[in-house]
Amino acid sequence: MTPATPGSAPPQSPSQAEAASGLKGEALLARIGNTPLVPLDALVRDLPSVQLLGKAEWHNPGGSVKDRAAASIVAEARRAGKLAPGKILLDSTSGNTGIAYAMLGAALGFPVTLCVPENVSPERKRILQAYGANIIYTDPAEGSDGALKIARQYAERHPDLYFYADQYSNDANWRAHYETTANEIWQQTEGRITHFVAMLGTTGTFVGTTRRLKELNPKIRCISLQPDSAFHGIEGAKHLPSSIVPRIYDASLADQNLEIVTEDAHAMARRLVREQGLLVGVSAAAAIVGSLQVAERLKKDQRATVVTILCDSGEKYLSERFWHED
Repeated sequence: MTPATPGSAPPQSPSQAEAASGLKGEALLARIGNTPLVPLDALVRDLPSVQLLGKAEWHNPGGSVKDRAAASIVAEARRAGKLAPGKILLDSTSGNTGIAYAMLGAALGFPVTLCVPENVSPERKRILQAYGANIIYTDPAEGSDGALKIARQYAERHPDLYFYADQYSNDANWRAHYETTANEIWQQTEGRITHFVAMLGTTGTFVGTTRRLKELNPKIRCISLQPDSAFHGIEGAKHLPSSIVPRIYDASLADQNLEIVTEDAHAMARRLVREQGLLVGVSAAAAIVGSLQVAERLKKDQRATVVTILCDSGEKYLSERFWHED
């Protein structure tokens, strides 16, 4: 063992280093979840019988709702021995799940390789690079489906090198929300929630949260949202009719599905930051657009508590031009 120099910490053995990494990882994992519900009263001022609440997922350490799924996927893989020492975590991502993987890899000591569409926001690219992830950029024209195909190719060619997390097919994704997100919403609203609204991407948030909420109260209406066309600007969201449908998706769960126009989401993001001081991402703004549609279609004086997921803040999208449009 190399002797310690004066004033320096003694070198760690491999077992000590692993233990230190584990402690750091545990502290990080403990910060995931238990995010606050933000009241959006001003948006439903003309609907006095409706309460609109948004779950502020940017309070997670990685800055988004995807911390939940990524932590669940990693924990299950490690328990099952699939993410053993020497293995590289591989997955496709439009950004937020990749950031969560990279954060966890840095804290827990495993390498991360991500297939990412070239046209994701510059801020997301910089964050992934800062965490030390290996990034394989894919054809922007093919979007998240193109990144998914490339990730599958790498996994098939090098099965001994990679643990392929496959967030679109991994049941640990939706279980994270079944076990945490739904129960938090139920407790935070004291069981008063009447409507749950969420965007579809990997679909894990909607599937897991809806399954649990329906168990707690089958009368809760659960509404899924997706972009109104294949070519859209709601990063992280999927237009399912034109996309590879995630294996974990269960179409039977939604009481209703609404389509969101990208320009409406952009307008809502601008409105929220300029009028409410609330800086949210595009998918979060889209979720609020959908939630307002749900609220406005309720019967007059029908009491309702509508809860939606604010996936992340707007900090990762500030380079987008729509912020400066009227």
